[in-house]
Amino acid sequence: MSYEVIGITVLWLFLYGYLIVASVDFGAGFFSYYSKRTKKDHMIHPIIQRYLSPVWEVTNVFLVFFFIGIVGFFPETAYYYGTALLVPGSIAIILLAIRGSYYAFATYGAKESNFYNFLYGATGLLIPASLTTVLTISEGGYITVENGNVELLYGELFGSLYSWGVVALAIVSVLFISASFLSYYAARAKDETALKLLRTYALTWAFPSIGMGIIVFFLLGGRNPEHFAGMLDLWWMFAISTAAFATAFTLILKKRNYGIAFIMVMIQYFAAFFAYGASHLPYLLYPYLTIYDGFTNEAMATALIIAFIAGLLLLVPSLYLLMRLFLFDADYVEGRK
Repeated sequence: MSYEVIGITVLWLFLYGYLIVASVDFGAGFFSYYSKRTKKDHMIHPIIQRYLSPVWEVTNVFLVFFFIGIVGFFPETAYYYGTALLVPGSIAIILLAIRGSYYAFATYGAKESNFYNFLYGATGLLIPASLTTVLTISEGGYITVENGNVELLYGELFGSLYSWGVVALAIVSVLFISASFLSYYAARAKDETALKLLRTYALTWAFPSIGMGIIVFFLLGGRNPEHFAGMLDLWWMFAISTAAFATAFTLILKKRNYGIAFIMVMIQYFAAFFAYGASHLPYLLYPYLTIYDGFTNEAMATALIIAFIAGLLLLVPSLYLLMRLFLFDADYVEGRK
């Protein structure tokens, strides 16, 4: 396996970690706001706050690792994506800052504000929508490079069915992943009232998530036939994803094994996410950039791979310890401390 493939695989693992952890966080924010609007916050707000309190500060670690790594391994990406995503990227950073400020105010006991609650809920949907711009642009046809100048075609981006399909997929996936995890968390807390509502949310967003996945799959065929053909070659990974989804949905429907159901959701997105990524190779940006273009030197690549694997080996046990001490501690999860 080449350095280029090892590098992008390690980065994709970090991005998958962010996909799961951030989805739970973003979805929890939206559900928290929605429950306040529907006067049901007394049912699920305590569960959501017990989850968010110990983990909100570590959510973006995966994203930071990914962005440092993508520029370290593939410096050319800074030229193409850095210019094209100046506006969308700035919007995402502003939204992350707004979300972080809410956490700070909530953590240090500031008086609740309906406006801040709205921003908290809205950013839970707007951040994933803005971040998916990267995946959309990578399919090609959304930027032009003339005389060394990279320009994002906003008309093409906002007028593309595929672009809006990816945004919709990101939003419904965030809500399904989050509701699935929070259902499990409520079950661990033995909070039947919260579990009933969160289970309803999980079932509500289950079929929109798989349905949008299928729609985007076929929209990609019209956008990038080469990538679509590569995904068809990996049909078995999508079959695993579909089977995992069916298992998760069945368990949630039957009100049992919520932990296994969430593991199935993780497998569902792992298989689909890596099938998408593998079929995209060797391109990072159609048709301008591949993983072999402008790759860093061998010594730097070796150092980065070692550093990132060490970071992953440190991060995963740290998250496990965090969950063991806080999230899944019997007294903490049931609200006794």
